[in-house]
Order: sequence, then C-alpha cells, then structure tokens
Amino acid sequence: MMAGNHDISFRQEQFMEARQNTELFTTHDYNFALEPLHETNLQIGVSREQNEVWNHNQEHALTLQNSRTHSGEQDLEGKDEVDSQENQNESYDHTFDLSFPDNDDSESSENDKLALIVSQDLNDNLQLAVGHCMNRDPIPIPGLNISLSQQIELAPPIIQCRSLQTAPEHNLVVGMEFSDVLACRRALRDAAIALRFEMQTVKSDKTRFTAKCNIEGCPWRIHCAKLPGVPTFTIRTIHGSHTCGGISHLGHHQASVQWVAEAVTERLKVNPHCKPKEILEEIHQVHGITLSYKQAWRGKERIMAAVRGSYEEDYRLLPRYCDQIKSTNPGSVAVVHGSPVDESFQQLFISFQASICGFLNACRPLIGLDRTVLKSKYVGTLLLATGFDGDGAVFPLAFALISEENDSSWQWFLSELRQLLEVNSENMPKLTILSSRDQSIVDGVDTNFPTAFHGLCVHGLTESFRSQFNNSILVNLFWEAAKCLTEYEFEGKIDEIAQISPEAALWIRNSQHSRWATYCFEGTRFGHLTANVSESLNSWIQDASGLPIIQMMESIRRQLMTLFNERRETSMQWSTMLVPSAERHVLEAIEESRLYQVHKANEAQFEVMTSEEQWIVDIRCRTCMCRGWELYGLPCSHAVAALFFCGQNVYRFTESYFTVANYRRTYAETIHPVPDKTEWKTTEPDRKSGEDGEEIVIRPPSVLRQPPRPRKRRSQGEDRGRQKRVVRCSRCNQAGHFRTTCTAPI
Repeated sequence: MMAGNHDISFRQEQFMEARQNTELFTTHDYNFALEPLHETNLQIGVSREQNEVWNHNQEHALTLQNSRTHSGEQDLEGKDEVDSQENQNESYDHTFDLSFPDNDDSESSENDKLALIVSQDLNDNLQLAVGHCMNRDPIPIPGLNISLSQQIELAPPIIQCRSLQTAPEHNLVVGMEFSDVLACRRALRDAAIALRFEMQTVKSDKTRFTAKCNIEGCPWRIHCAKLPGVPTFTIRTIHGSHTCGGISHLGHHQASVQWVAEAVTERLKVNPHCKPKEILEEIHQVHGITLSYKQAWRGKERIMAAVRGSYEEDYRLLPRYCDQIKSTNPGSVAVVHGSPVDESFQQLFISFQASICGFLNACRPLIGLDRTVLKSKYVGTLLLATGFDGDGAVFPLAFALISEENDSSWQWFLSELRQLLEVNSENMPKLTILSSRDQSIVDGVDTNFPTAFHGLCVHGLTESFRSQFNNSILVNLFWEAAKCLTEYEFEGKIDEIAQISPEAALWIRNSQHSRWATYCFEGTRFGHLTANVSESLNSWIQDASGLPIIQMMESIRRQLMTLFNERRETSMQWSTMLVPSAERHVLEAIEESRLYQVHKANEAQFEVMTSEEQWIVDIRCRTCMCRGWELYGLPCSHAVAALFFCGQNVYRFTESYFTVANYRRTYAETIHPVPDKTEWKTTEPDRKSGEDGEEIVIRPPSVLRQPPRPRKRRSQGEDRGRQKRVVRCSRCNQAGHFRTTCTAPI
C-alpha cells in the first residue's frame, strides 16, 4: 500500500451538499478518528512538492465551485452553506503525512509512531474513495503523474488490526547488552514480532550476529557483537530506519515453534490441558498473528516436554517407583518386568493395600475387567480390574500397564490378580467376573479363576449386534431381553425380535445367552450388566494418558487417594442403615407392597397376590418367584409385603454389602502419598536381577506407535469389470492428477 517515501496525504477534493459523510481529524498523538465527511482522497507515495501542487489545484477547484454557488443562490441559506464549506476547506488545507524516517536523526518521539486502525464498526458508508468515486474521471494535476491504479479505495472492515507503535521493552538502541548470543537473538526476534517486520539473518556465529529487514529495499540493518572475555553481546550499529511499513500478511517469519512455546509457557503451567486451538486464539488476540494448528500443537508439546520431564527417564526409574509404593503403602503389590532380551519395558502391575482390604472385607464379590489404549509417546494399554462398592460405584482394585496386548499379557495380569486375592484372604470368595467376550480374556479367566462365574458384558454384545442389525428397535429389545428376570419374559422379548427380524433372533439364541441374560446366569451380578469400567474412570485416564509412565501412575494414585478420602467423609454424614441407593430401593418396595394381599402358608412361605398375578415368597431362603430378591440382594416388593405381614424388620433381610457400616469399612484404609522422585534411593542390592549390586534398568518400549493397518490386496477377479474413478485437479480442472501434484502455471 505504501510506495515512494511512504508519505500519506489526506486531501479534501470536493464538498457536495451538506449531509452525513466521513470526516478525518487528528489528535495530539496522531491517532486518526472517523467522523461524517464527504468523499476523501488518499494520496500515497507523493512528495511534499507534489502535495503543494495538489493543494493549489484543490483551492482553484473550490474557488470555481464557490463562484458558481454565489451566482446561482443569493439567499442566506446558500451563503451559510458556502461559508461552512470554506471553513471545512481551511481545516483540511494541511497535509497529514505518515512517513518512516530514512535516518536515525529524526526527532520523532514514540507518539509519532502512527497507527492507522480500521475498526470492524466501519460499514459501506465509511469508505474513503479516490476522485468522485470510481465512476468519475480523476482531475488532472499539472506536474503530477498518477495512474488510476494509484487511486486507492479503503476496503470494508478488516478483522485484524496491527499497530506500528513500539512497546518500550522492544526498543532497540545502540549499546544495549544481552547475556549471551541466544538472549540477543531472542530479543531481536521478539522486537521483530512486536514491531511487525520480518528479519533476515545475514551472519550468525559465536562472536557476531547481523540481520536486516526481510522486505527488499528497506535500509534497516542491525549488527551485534560479543564483548571480549565475556559471553555478553551488545548492539554495535543500527543502520537506517524502516521504510517498508511492516508486513501486511497475517503470519510472521520469526513466529517459530520455540517462540510459541515461550509465549504460552505460563498458561500451560496453570492449565496443562489447554488445547492448541485455545493457544491459537490467545496468540491471535495478544500478538495479532495467525498460526497453523500444527505450530500451536508442536509448541505445546515442546513446553510440556520441559515441564513434565523425559519419558525415557521415567521408564528407567520404574524399579525405584515400585519400591516407593511398597514402602509408603505396606502390603501393596507393585511389580515391573522388562524384556530379558533388551531390557525394554513389558509389564507393570500395581494394587494398593487399601484397595485389596476394601474389596475383600466389604465389597460385593464382583469384578469387572476392562482395558483402554493410552495416547502416549510409546504404545501401551492400561488393564483395569475393579470391584463395586455397596452403593454400586466402581471400586478400583488393580491396574496394569502393558506394552502389547495379547494372550500372554492377559494371562499374566489375571495371574497377578489371583495371587493378591489368595495371599490376603483365607478363603477365596465365590467371584463373579464380567468382561468382554475377547478370547484372550475368556481363556485367562478360565485358567486363573476356574470356579468363578464368568459373565459377558452386554454393552460389547450390543455393539456387535448393532453392527449386524442396524435397527434401534432391535437394540432396545435386546437390552430389555438381557434385563428379564424370568424365562417367560425373556422368551417374550425374543418373539418380538423374531417378528421384526428372524435373523436377529437366531443371532441371540446362538450367542451363549447363559453368560449374559440375567434370568439364566448362574452367578450374582447385582444388576450390573456391563463391564466397561473405563468409561467410569475416563476422566482419570484422559488426564493421565499423555504423561510419562510414572507421572501417569502417580496421577491415577492421586485420583484414587482423593476418591477414598471423599467417599469416606461422605459416608460419615449418612444417618440411615443402608447406603442411599439401597435405601431408595427398599422405600420404593415398601410403597408398592401396600396394595398387595398376603396369604401365609407356614412360618417361611407366603403367597402374595397383586392386581395381575400371584407370587410365592420364602423368607427363610430369601427367594421370590420374581427372582428379584436373590438377583439384587435386596427384598423385592413381594418379599416386603410378606415380611410386613409377619411383623419382620425389612432391613434385617438385606445383604450386608448394602449397609452403611460395611460401606465405611470399604474405604477405611488410606492410600498414602509417594515422595518426589528426587528423594528416592537407589534400588536395593538384594532385588531380583540385581544381586551383584547393579541397579535394575528398564528401557522404553521399542515401538513408538502402533503399526498401520495392512493394506488389503484385492484379487484381480474383484477388479474385473470395475470402473475406475477419474481424478480431477481442483486447481486447473484437468483430469489425471491432484492439486498437490499440479504443475500448470498459475
């Protein structure tokens, strides 16, 4: 936009009748404001002598116009209008110059750094046009050759404004000193970004640094040199001043990844989960620079690597971390294994003593198995084993991190889980284990827990069912069938499915429904149909997934420690006998039982009649024909009616897992903090594989990321008769190539 000596002259060309237009006026600090005025010309790249010619021509044109106005209109209103135009002409008879001095002897102060700011409040009525708008011929000016291309119209609103004002901390003066060459380069980089010009390095070595303005023709140049005997650098010379007017594009050559990292360091320390998109918005608002998403992401990764430490160092410290867990939380299990070939990481198993005691002493005999893939630098999968407390919430029991998920990894994990339960209990409880139908898990459960009831996760089955029969009605009926308590109800749902899709009904009958259907499952699931416990712990895993391995496990430990404390304190405020969820269940059953009729058969058996059917209840065996009592562990409405009939206390016939006293025992133990790694001692000499006194070393996994999916080879028979798709370039609209490989001239 700037040319020549970059003087910008604002001239008033001609004034029409009085109405709202655009007016320019200046303040003491040269900030321009916009007010109503007529059409205004911007003369850019014109010298002061040429401006005088322009002024003379303007005065001549106004004199002719005023004479015609006086001869045509003699009334007072016409005179007042002419006088008003003359006053406006006098007020705009001066030239407003925006220029960059060519030498360092200019007397301009900081207030002389002019900023032309175009606000979004501009609309179509606030446009500055050259001449009598674009449809009128320009007035010829003697001695001044201005082409039509030099007549510039100020465009509508510019979203991003850039100021050329210099911040005091970015002023560069001769004699300024820096601690070393890196500090010198950093200061010049920051100044270039703040002052909106790009810098090109001319020479850079250990003793000197020279740079110039990147815009061709701009005389600005700076030279810095090292002081003798010290690493200090100083500015020796600054040649010329910027005549380029700064950059006009939205990016910046000096806005490197390192600069992005330094610009958002403080924000990432406060909020490590700040997204790259938020970083882009902040840099745009503060510095007026538009960067790519990749630059923001790389800048965040660079500063986070400095804040969180090295991934490789955390793997090396894993043996010490396991020792710290066992010393701070006695009775806990913490085991790490490396490959016997190259000592690379393979497996890590952690279970805290508080979790072990809480599960064996107070939790329901129900374990859910799940896994989640970690989004980290190295490939890894987190295996989870969780119980369920009396209130139905997930109770984390054990964690394992493996480098590769396969049959042997699940066998190892379930073997470690079985050992910790056997060691800490006299009699292994009759367990019910829920998991997906992955064959590795099924084989591992059969091998390590042969007496346990193994149920399949209904959520995983539903996804498989949905993939084959994409029908929401069928999926809902499938869930209802899984919840049915009697065979009669289950068969009724299967018949409804068969009416819609016989293939779907056949799929369900062939899916081993004895392992997932509530009515025929032999174990006690307490109403839990799913085992996707990773969704319940998703916030924990998401916060820790991208961290180095020790920091990730420490993040999970802190979450678990906080969870135990919060649930322990919450239970102290409960005044009921049962936990809240069980209390609500019993109260609802009591309300429903008020409408039932009860007939007594003997001291234990009762016949309960509802408005629709009748049920047989045995309070001695704690069973009901509806199977709700034995499946959920809480009296159903029929059992409550029978208990009230014989004057029994309903709460005495609930399972002990649901009492508040038992719930408090679940979280009675404390998970203790682990000291910072700077206080850890070296591995003890008597450890396995360290008998000679050498510390056990665990190296990072050899795989950084999962291998891509192998390409599917299509047989020639499949391709026979297939019409190939013709690609077309979106740049030149020619067939046979893409835009990225287009070589056509622009």
